[in-house]
Amino acid sequence: VLEVLLGLLVQRRRFALALRRHVVRMVARIGQGYVQQGLGAAELFATLYCAELRFDPAHPDWPDRDRFLLSTAHNSAAFHAALAEAGLLDPAALDTYCVDGSPLEVNVSERLGPLVEATLGSLGQGLSVGLGMAIAARRRGSGSRVYVLLGEGEMQEGQTWEAAMAAGSLGLANLCAVVDGNGMQVEGHVDRVLRMEPVAAKWRAFGWQAIEVDGHDVGALLAAYDRARADREAPTVVLARTLVGKGVDFLEG
Repeated sequence: VLEVLLGLLVQRRRFALALRRHVVRMVARIGQGYVQQGLGAAELFATLYCAELRFDPAHPDWPDRDRFLLSTAHNSAAFHAALAEAGLLDPAALDTYCVDGSPLEVNVSERLGPLVEATLGSLGQGLSVGLGMAIAARRRGSGSRVYVLLGEGEMQEGQTWEAAMAAGSLGLANLCAVVDGNGMQVEGHVDRVLRMEPVAAKWRAFGWQAIEVDGHDVGALLAAYDRARADREAPTVVLARTLVGKGVDFLEG
């Protein structure tokens, strides 16, 4: 059993390394896009698409699939790379990232088809959309879960906390938010823009199970998702501390 578990951990780490390679190549080829953010979020995508999300590559519109919402539009390169590594997108399509007319846009778009649940380029909207999908899944008796990847800057948006309050009040245990906590937003370091701590206490006050993890620790992330699925009373937020540029020493931080 231990050998199997170790093998799975290695597989997910290789998945993350493959994502980093894709991200660098995609952005370098066209000269635009988001490199450091994608490098920092690689393990988040690897654990979701290599272990956690239920989907059928042959039927991407399967009604009982788990939903993934990319609220952090700046992680578009990593998202497209994850689709390719998961068998949901032809890897050759990555060569068209940001090319005029390509459905692989700098901000993920529904032009890509059923692989994209919603276009969320305007930050702060993702959790609201996920809330609606989680309510719908529960009402129709589906076992599908909804995962929303958020950025720290989005937690400065009032709409995020309205959705959090509603989800906690409704006890949407099929909803899991993942915060890419890299300490940065477009205006600079998060704490210099608007102090957010204590973040975990805020989520718990809104009725969520809050789990703090190292966002590059594959085992810790998988354990957090296990705890999220085990909680039948409340939604879960995984607060993942990450490092922008992870894996490329002169880009880290």
